[in-house]
Amino acid sequence: MVKIPTEIEGCFVIEHDVYEDNRGLFYEAFNKKELKTRLGIETDFVQDNISVSKRGVLRGLHYQKENYSQAKLVQVTYGEAMDVIVDLRTNSPTYGKHIKFKLKGDDRKSIFIPKGMAHGFLALSEMVIFQYKCDAYYNSNADTGLMYNDPDLAIDWQFPKHEIILSEKDQKLPFFKSISL
Repeated sequence: MVKIPTEIEGCFVIEHDVYEDNRGLFYEAFNKKELKTRLGIETDFVQDNISVSKRGVLRGLHYQKENYSQAKLVQVTYGEAMDVIVDLRTNSPTYGKHIKFKLKGDDRKSIFIPKGMAHGFLALSEMVIFQYKCDAYYNSNADTGLMYNDPDLAIDWQFPKHEIILSEKDQKLPFFKSISL
């Protein structure tokens, strides 16, 4: 297991140890002890979520406010997605900046997202299975997000805009300039 830093402090790509032979392959997608001892990531995940999305579905950019903020460990187990993380920590040198990754089910990578981030993903393949762990329970009263096409964030999703499918909730998310953390 290898931890690769990103431009946003505390956010890491994790490359898993993969064991392959003529039968197929095996890897540990999560091991709490290994995260702590080998990678220095210490958190208690309390919830596992799985999302199945068809091509063009964009989920996000979501986050939970205040004491309900969530750290996440995300991965694509099937298909391909564009994963985007926005730093919302006001004391961070990368506040308001975003990073993005193409995640594929066959690349066996995870991303650790610390608390204080907005997160979203766009399904690029015909079907995407997206799995993520959270270190805090979902709280509907703290649930919010940012518009995926916010001009101040300037995220290039590298996908035709007219093919993006949003939930009713995600169509009404606020813009970055109007959020209060």
